[in-house]
Amino acid sequence: MENLNTKVITGKVRFSYANVWEPKSINGSNPKYSISLLIPKSDTQTLNNIKQAIENAKKIGLSVFNGKVPANLKTPLRDGDIEKPDDEIYAGCYFVNANSVNKPGMLDKYKNPITNPEDFYSGCYGYASINFYAFNTNGNKGIACGLNNLMKIEDGEPLGGRVSAEIDFEGIDVATLNAEMDEIFG
Repeated sequence: MENLNTKVITGKVRFSYANVWEPKSINGSNPKYSISLLIPKSDTQTLNNIKQAIENAKKIGLSVFNGKVPANLKTPLRDGDIEKPDDEIYAGCYFVNANSVNKPGMLDKYKNPITNPEDFYSGCYGYASINFYAFNTNGNKGIACGLNNLMKIEDGEPLGGRVSAEIDFEGIDVATLNAEMDEIFG
């Protein structure tokens, strides 16, 4: 019997839109945890594994599609250069958006649980455990990406405009500022 594995452990990816601490509802849907995984186009192993898992999910999901895979089937692997040409973070990357109603397990590079939200954020790097499955909901048919677990291996520049307090205030000389304020306010 053919092995129709739909689970993928990625190579090193960058995490974006990391909504992994509290589930959120989009347009009144069931609250879910979600993340976008930026996969370098040079990581052909991960990309090939994802493409194979999507094909396997199509075969497994034939019953969901009433026995025939639709020609215009939506798939989760997307090209950042095409879909987000004005966003340099997506340049040279494919991306998948993964979600789950269950909170993902999160580990650091030593395989210790991450419990502090400041330690896992949009912009850091790591590995993801994801799975692919067929769906047919309200006339929308496709393959979705489920989020299992995440492992952070490296810090990165935070995404989404968030910077550290140290960076925001690095140019302020408190002694000089206090002297100026004393002069202004007496």
